[in-house]
This record gives sequence, C-alpha cells and structure tokens, in this order.
Amino acid sequence: MKLVGRAWVFGDGIDTDVLAPGRYMSLSPRELADHCLEAVRADFASNVETGDVILAGENFGIGSSREQAVESLKILGISAVVAKSFGGIFQRNAFNLGLMCLSCPTLDLSNLREFDLVELHMKAGVLHAGKHSWDCEKLPEFLRNMINDGGLIAHLNKQSNAKEDK
Repeated sequence: MKLVGRAWVFGDGIDTDVLAPGRYMSLSPRELADHCLEAVRADFASNVETGDVILAGENFGIGSSREQAVESLKILGISAVVAKSFGGIFQRNAFNLGLMCLSCPTLDLSNLREFDLVELHMKAGVLHAGKHSWDCEKLPEFLRNMINDGGLIAHLNKQSNAKEDK
C-alpha cells in the first residue's frame, strides 16, 4: 500500500499535550481536534487536509498515554506520521486506532519542505519526498493489516466475522 499526501513538518519533542491539550479534554473529540498542535502551529487544524502526512523529529508523541492525541490526528484526516522516533505509548495507541506511524531514524527534516507531496510505501518502509528517499522501519504484515482494517477493534471484529462465516 502506498500513501500520498502533503507534508506537515515538525521538529523534536511534540508531546501529547500539544496534540490533545489538557484544557480542552472535556470537549467532544471533534472540538478537541480543532486545538490539535495549536501551541506550535496555530493554523494546523484549520488547514490540514484528508490524507496529509506528518513528518517529525525525535520523540513524537511523548508524554501522557492519552489516546485522544491519536484520535485528534485521525479526525483531522492525517493518514500517517513518520518520525525519527516515537513515544512508545503514542505509537501503540496509533496502531490500536488505525493510524500509520513509521519510525525513520535517518529522516533529515532539513531536506523537507512543508506541503510538498510525499509518498510512503508502507510494505517496503520507504518515504519519498522530492528527490530524497529514506528507509523507514518495515512493519510486520499483521500490523499493516490492523492499520488497514481501521485499528485493533475493527481488525478483531473482522477476524471474528470471518470465523463466523466459515
């Protein structure tokens, strides 16, 4: 599977409180998403388009274990996050909720321009942006299937339904 989208470029240390600010946690998921990343890019939520890809530095999603951080990105239409490294809980939450997250330790953010089209080849674990390419982690097939199915619950439901149909 290949994802193509516009790039949003962020640096290191984007934490879950920036992705899902605590002061807005009592709002609906849609309203919370409207505040996603506003502390670092006030225009993010209002300008992100379905299929866009976040490219980031080290420790994307560090901090608390809030699933709302991933949920906000999904509500806004982000198709994938590629970062040098992730907060472990964030990355697991992303897989569970069906958001593609790939670690790409060699990603050079200085060679990326915001809103350029990027291609992410999930099976091969390769990111293309302009004239540049980076090898990212290759996710095992079961994780790719889980993400394609929409996350862990949807994946388990699909498996359960397939067993019932036999």
